[in-house]
Amino acid sequence: MQWQRRGWLGAAAAAMGSGWLSRPALADIPRMDAIGKRARPRVRKLFADAGLPYPCRSIFLRAFKADDELELWAAQRHGEPMTRVQTYSICARSGELGPKRRQGDEQVPEGCYHIHRYNAWSGFHMSMRVDYPNASDRVRGHKHDLGGAIMVHGGCATIGCIPIEDGPIEEVFLASLDGRRKGGRLTPIHIFPTRLDEAGLRELKTHPDATPDRLTLWRELQPVYEAFETTKIVPDVEIDRATGTYGLVEAAPAV
Repeated sequence: MQWQRRGWLGAAAAAMGSGWLSRPALADIPRMDAIGKRARPRVRKLFADAGLPYPCRSIFLRAFKADDELELWAAQRHGEPMTRVQTYSICARSGELGPKRRQGDEQVPEGCYHIHRYNAWSGFHMSMRVDYPNASDRVRGHKHDLGGAIMVHGGCATIGCIPIEDGPIEEVFLASLDGRRKGGRLTPIHIFPTRLDEAGLRELKTHPDATPDRLTLWRELQPVYEAFETTKIVPDVEIDRATGTYGLVEAAPAV
């Protein structure tokens, strides 16, 4: 596992450059061009098969830890119902079900985040950085050692990240990056323990990894999951800055 940890830390350090496209990515435009020429036709076909133009302005990712799945969703415009473009296999997992609460716990975070940096020169082929810790994590996690550098990346080894192998990360990276360039918004990523329908939450209640704190979080995230399942529109989520509690933003009443 030691080589895995070195590679993960290398990817993290590379992604720490200024701006949302890391310095290595900016410095290695020829590599990005080569990957784009190879992978973008695959991405265009995925979107065409889903009945969507490419690139789309709105991109959304959902990860399900127990199911080892990462979903790619897209819509032509923000606020429109989304279409599932592809489901990718998460090929390695560390930690347990439940959120990340401190550095070194090897947990994959759970909650509502965004992709906010892109690294085309990652130690794991390519990587996209998740903006963990969010406001909920800062309240509920270890106050002085939350950890960080959580990535969706290539390869098939991980310590707290979401690996989907090299070909899939090329597709997700390009779809998200091109969507951000066109739409001007961060790509949201929701990370769940499993599908939080009634059956999923019922199974979680008796899961070996369940604790009172984790069950509280999972119940908070269930309305977020159900809102998207019902509307196929990414819901607006708010976090109580005092308690770290998740909630849905209520729509303003019609005038």
